[in-house]
Amino acid sequence: MPADEIAIEAVDQPTGEHVSALAQLLPHLSSAPVPDLRRLDEIVNSGATRLLFAKVDGSLVGTLSLVIFSLPTGKRAWIEDVVVNPDFRGRGVASALVSEAVRLASVARCRTVDLTSRPDRAEANRLYERLGFERRITNVYRKSISG
Repeated sequence: MPADEIAIEAVDQPTGEHVSALAQLLPHLSSAPVPDLRRLDEIVNSGATRLLFAKVDGSLVGTLSLVIFSLPTGKRAWIEDVVVNPDFRGRGVASALVSEAVRLASVARCRTVDLTSRPDRAEANRLYERLGFERRITNVYRKSISG
């Protein structure tokens, strides 16, 4: 699937469609309860979290959370909860989500973007390395952003 068919949207105003998409996606990642609309609104309006969704042919097929925060050592970003509908894996959706998260972190002038991935998720680990993330001794990946 060409990348131009994947649209990435940052949620400013969560809707029932976002809640429904998360209800379908999150069980592939975690047993945590799916946030309701009120909780999604809290997340989106926290000031720290950008909730991204990937859309293909009008359907929400993937999501990612990007958290941006300031520390005495600099502004940092963290990627969490990357999940793609199994029917759309291997088609560039996760790559598009992660690339947009890195772009947003760069615009926010973050020094690094970190994420973690379980060692048994070989395909995801290869993707992160292809996108320029470096494996750390702690199995945390980091990509330096110059700017």
